[in-house]
Amino acid sequence: MGSAARDIGGVAALLGAAYAVAYRQGRTYGATCAELQRPLPGDDLVPEPNVSATHAVTIPAPPAGVWPLLVQVGWGRGGWYTPRWVDLLLFPANGGSADRVLAHLQDLRVGDLVPDGPPETECGFVVVDLRPAERLVLHSTSHLPISWRHRGIAGVDWTWVFTLEPVGENATRLGFRWRARTTPWWLTVAAHVFIVPADYLMSHGMLRGIRTRVVSGAHDRLSDNSVR
Repeated sequence: MGSAARDIGGVAALLGAAYAVAYRQGRTYGATCAELQRPLPGDDLVPEPNVSATHAVTIPAPPAGVWPLLVQVGWGRGGWYTPRWVDLLLFPANGGSADRVLAHLQDLRVGDLVPDGPPETECGFVVVDLRPAERLVLHSTSHLPISWRHRGIAGVDWTWVFTLEPVGENATRLGFRWRARTTPWWLTVAAHVFIVPADYLMSHGMLRGIRTRVVSGAHDRLSDNSVR
């Protein structure tokens, strides 16, 4: 084997190892083995997912101090708390995320729509379960191009589940799990190849973004209007 071939092989091995790490992080970032394996509310909505991920982070505040930021998530609402560069790179239509608690967005209820894009995209989640300072379960079947859905080219059944568990007297374990059933096969392959590794950037950024806002005192910047 020539030196050029060895160099190519070495680069390929390095890229393969990096991808394997990104894939694992995209499915399990921050979560313990117990958190990965335990059932959560909303799992029954997509009982046989062909792609899923579970993440978690510890936040130094009680669940009641985390909930106001979590309950206002969504496009055109509080955002998804991902870093701005991630929004611009992957979802340029998304605005910046709120850095404060928005009082007018605190009354989320079962049946409400949490948008995940401009109205013309018809992308969003329906709130199917909500217990303040405990859990938020979102369900969507619309995260595909409108033309694909209308023509029956592909489909996705998708849930996002957030859980808040007290840790001691003044900390919260914020968990996040998404589960999806995708069709046809090529969409499933694409989800594993592209979406799962990218989810490390998105979910890691979202959970850390919530944590950063709680730690920095988002409650002290309570707003009664939509100005961020």
